Amino acid sequence: MEALPGRARALVAGVALLGLLCLLPPPGAPVPWGAVALLAALYGGCERLARSRLVGTPHPGGAFYPVLLAGAFLLPESAAALAALPGALLVPAALRPYPARRLWRAGRLVLAVWAASRVHRTTGGRDAVADCDVPLALGTAGAAVLAFCLVLTLLDGAVLAPTGGAPLRRGGRAAGPAARWRLFLRSLAPITVHGLAGLMMALLWRSPYGPVAALLVLLPMGVSWWAFAQYHRERAAHRATIRALVQAVDIKDGYTRGHSERVGQASMMIARELGMDDERVETLRFAGILHDVGKLGVPTRLLTKDGPLTPEERRVIELHPEYGHEMVRGISFLGEARAAVLHHHERLDGTGYPYGLAGGQIPESARVVAVADAFDAMTSTRSYSRARPVPVALEELQRCAGSHFDPRMVAALVRVIGRAGWRPAVTADDVRARAVPAPTGPVADRPGARR
Repeated sequence: MEALPGRARALVAGVALLGLLCLLPPPGAPVPWGAVALLAALYGGCERLARSRLVGTPHPGGAFYPVLLAGAFLLPESAAALAALPGALLVPAALRPYPARRLWRAGRLVLAVWAASRVHRTTGGRDAVADCDVPLALGTAGAAVLAFCLVLTLLDGAVLAPTGGAPLRRGGRAAGPAARWRLFLRSLAPITVHGLAGLMMALLWRSPYGPVAALLVLLPMGVSWWAFAQYHRERAAHRATIRALVQAVDIKDGYTRGHSERVGQASMMIARELGMDDERVETLRFAGILHDVGKLGVPTRLLTKDGPLTPEERRVIELHPEYGHEMVRGISFLGEARAAVLHHHERLDGTGYPYGLAGGQIPESARVVAVADAFDAMTSTRSYSRARPVPVALEELQRCAGSHFDPRMVAALVRVIGRAGWRPAVTADDVRARAVPAPTGPVADRPGARR
């Protein structure tokens, strides 16, 4: 735990201590050791299998929850929580610090299972499962799943703040209420499916067929787990492809290194501010990241030239959207991002390139990326221009809204930057950049601009 901040260590220790308290059975209460041992072995085995070469990649949904939730529906609180402990502690952690991550994983699962079991018992779920009252069992299981998901979300959100945004679990982004709410909604659907499978296990367990029949539920769940893991592997391959293309552009055009990632981030911020769904937000992030991939087809001497370009050189530069579109048009998963790569230099008044589209003719994705691209270009130091302060760049975007840029996209960026802020990055040699005066007009208007 030495690599964690003090507050994070205290949080991990506190969760572990609470977890230990949850494992204590009430005085005089019998512990169903056989059921606990069987469920603990099943959970540990499923976790091992999920991280094996057979699956090929860790499942993005986290732990194999059906077994844990079946325990919450069948056993007393402390016994159900105990079934989660061996697997959580023994399955290897993916990242350092390993002991802290294992301890955190065990503590959060013990607390979540204990809470789910307590809610299930309080709402009459044990009797519903014992009597095979399916309608009532569904309702009580739903309440238990909500409690399970809520505890996980609160703990995951709590650990992000003291770790500075570097969560102990993968996939965390921020610790604010909005981020926690998104995390809760995103995890609720898959955990609900796991809860239904756990309820089926519990009902079969209490039926005349016994625990052996309950184990059959794991087969279709395992198949679906494997299929979704393969889908996740394919998405990981897509991201690797995008990273390789962006790295190639960064190596070729060193002055704009990091520009693509920042444009992707700004595009994502605009999309979220406009209320787009998560899938479109991700697509627009790809669009921002890949918008300049066509520079791979532009001579390096033009990309790294100091000072203005000649008209002939500018015409060569202006071919990069078409080059980029040719490179990515066969990548089907990019969707509307491909149109953004082609049209991100179009302007609302029709004076842009490569096709001089105007107004609504320009795809929405391209209008988002155009604003994000211009904003980062103005707030980053290049060989041909010095960075502007963020407020000045936003004022320039607002001045050009309606002529060059879509006013909706500009307003969305202004709002989100006003709330969240922005860290402009210097992407050129500082010494050389200091000799270049700040431009007096929008970057897109300069004869030698190479955005």
